[in-house]
Amino acid sequence: MPTLILVRHGRSTANTAGVLAGRTPGVHLDERGAGQAAALPARLAALSPVLAVSSPLERCRETLQPLLEARPGLPLHTEDRISECDYGHWSGRKLAELADEPLMSVVQQHPSAAAFPGGESMRAMQARAVDAVRDWNARVEAEHGEDATYVMCSHGDIIKSLVADALGMHLDLFQRVQVDPCSVTAIRYTRLRPFLLRLGDTGGLASLAPHERPVGADAAVGGGAGAP
Repeated sequence: MPTLILVRHGRSTANTAGVLAGRTPGVHLDERGAGQAAALPARLAALSPVLAVSSPLERCRETLQPLLEARPGLPLHTEDRISECDYGHWSGRKLAELADEPLMSVVQQHPSAAAFPGGESMRAMQARAVDAVRDWNARVEAEHGEDATYVMCSHGDIIKSLVADALGMHLDLFQRVQVDPCSVTAIRYTRLRPFLLRLGDTGGLASLAPHERPVGADAAVGGGAGAP
């Protein structure tokens, strides 16, 4: 099955202002975020993604724009199911202010029980994101083969929840995962289990490029990253 390159959007104006943006429209990359996005094509230069998938929010599309310009033939698809968590009435509020909300301790310590007022639960967020990835894996494999790689640009909580799913972790542990703006997380999906190849990587990614497996070579004992 395919390898998924998950990119968190670059630093946004909401990140800089300490605001929980959620799905608030008009949140763009700040100057540093634009620079992070501009560096993305070089970081992915050794890879050959067959397509890109983006959250519908502006900051994700802006993050992928330099990559699309560097690879004019790369198809871009918008996927609503990897949009930011719907924080409901919390959207647009300062994080410092939200720290005093009783629900915040639930979000941090027991997220599987957290549901945002006027928004969605974190369980629902993870479920839709996992469903989206499973569907895209099947589509990419059917159209491009099991060794294909594709890029998906989304948001911090979405990516962390996908990592938790790949590692077989309960959602209540996903706050232990950190993915910085414009970091890359790579997951290789197989028939039996996923392998987490990179987590929150902000450097070069040349070692993720596919390489030929020696004829007759067996998977490493214990199931290494390249195991089928």
